[in-house]
Formats: sequence, structure tokens, C-alpha cells
Amino acid sequence: MRLGGMLKNSTLDYPGLVSAVIFTQGCNFTCPYCHNPHLVSFFGTPLTEEAVLFFLRKRRPFLDGVVISGGEPTIQPDLAEFCKQLQSLGYQVKLDTNGSDPEVVRNLIERKLINYLALDLKSDPGNYPLEIAPSRGEAILTTIALLKRAAIPYEFRTTCAAPFVNRETIERIAQAARGSASLFLQPCHLERDLLDSVFMHTQPRLSIAEIEEFCLVAGSYLPTVVRR
Repeated sequence: MRLGGMLKNSTLDYPGLVSAVIFTQGCNFTCPYCHNPHLVSFFGTPLTEEAVLFFLRKRRPFLDGVVISGGEPTIQPDLAEFCKQLQSLGYQVKLDTNGSDPEVVRNLIERKLINYLALDLKSDPGNYPLEIAPSRGEAILTTIALLKRAAIPYEFRTTCAAPFVNRETIERIAQAARGSASLFLQPCHLERDLLDSVFMHTQPRLSIAEIEEFCLVAGSYLPTVVRR
């Protein structure tokens, strides 16, 4: 595993559990508004699995879960084995993914190696913009479909970043995600370090009022839509 960082304690990232968050290196998307730009490419000397697992063994009395985020974890060839090791320590495992590799997600679910999944939907799931990820629509829709049949809890998340998200794309996201899972809408924080700050600062910033309107639009299709 290429591990780029770790948040040692979080009460926000795994619903209902105190967790550590592990960030993998490398991503197959190029979202200009990415607030972890240092994790998009491989860099330097990664954290060792041994060091991370040693920490998690010591912290087991105080932590209940581990979130694997990124970057994009599903591009890591040994992700399944890493999840297995985390569960062997007694942790509940949550995966944050962009959904670009449904077969990896399917394998993890069928082998019961993850306990919760959060799927980031960037724009219209059937037609992602070139700036984010060309030719990924079929994979994203396949991942959504398999989650709806899965026996684990899951959620959808969308960062409301213009020009990739508007009223029309929110409706398409909600239509694709329609079911019993929750959708969380969060603002794009342009004041952070971003993958392409120059591009993002040429775009209008969506207001809280606009995001609240998006919640109403999505609420026609989903039981729970929350603005974070």
C-alpha cells in the first residue's frame, strides 16, 4: 500500500464510530477542486504499513473504525489484504471511493472486507467532465447499481463545485442514486490548496442558498439529503 498520511482520531468520518483515517497515495481522477492535491500523484517515501498497523494495535482500546480514503484507494493492488489486516485487529473498515473500479468494490463487499462505503459522485454520473475523469460513466453507474444490491450500509457524497455541479446535474445524481441511502452535499472550499486553483478561481462559487436548493431538488428522489 502507498500510504500518504493518517489522521489519528476522527469523530466525523465514520458515522457513529471514533476512527482513524488513512490516506492512500495516487488517484485516477483529476478534480480541479481536490483539497488533497498532494495525494493525487505518488510522492516521496510513503508511510509504511508496519508503522500504521503498529499504531492501530496500540490505539485499539480507543478507536472503533478505520477509514481508508485518498487519493483513490481502489487503485492500490493490495487494498483487499490491507482491509483484511485491519479487520483482524478488530476494526470496522470504511472505504471512501470515487467508484471508478466496480470490480474492486464488488470483491471487497463479497469478501466482507469492508463494513461501510462512501461513494463520491462528482457530477452527472453518466457523463463526467473531461477535467475530472473522461470515459468513466459506465463504471460509476455500475458501482452505484452494485451498492444498491449490497448488504452493507453506504452513502453518497457530492462536492458542490461549479461548473461541474448545478441544478441539472444534482437532479441526475439524485436520480442515479435513488434508493434508501443518504446523499451529503458539501461546499467547495476555494480557500484551501487545490489541485488546480487557477481554474477554480475563474469559476463562480456556489452559495449556501444554492446548495440548499440542490438539497430540495435531490430530496424528491432520496429519503435523506443533508448539507454539510
